[in-house]
Amino acid sequence: MMTTARDRLSRSDAVTVARIEAAVPNLAAASTLVGHFVNMVRNGEHDDLDDGLSEAEGSLLASLARGLNADRHAVLAALREPWSNGQTEGQINKLKAFKRQMYGRAGLDLLRARLVHAV
Repeated sequence: MMTTARDRLSRSDAVTVARIEAAVPNLAAASTLVGHFVNMVRNGEHDDLDDGLSEAEGSLLASLARGLNADRHAVLAALREPWSNGQTEGQINKLKAFKRQMYGRAGLDLLRARLVHAV
């Protein structure tokens, strides 16, 4: 609920979020920062990365900021470049999930049949 826009929440959920933000200001600040990072990723806005990371270092998202700073060049490239390997990663994830489900149960023939029918 904290990451959903207020106009998309029901009235009771919006009241709940407002109460949570009033009770835990650090969580409200972290929610705002998460929204900022989501906006950067969705729109490819890399100009605000430094400001967002410096702000996140003093919040509940300090660990995320350290991780992003550690791999800063890759993060900037991901925000700048128009291409993505998401399709490939999705297929690999799907294959690994099937493999984990089938582990110890059957051989390659059953795994192959299951993959063919999943498409």
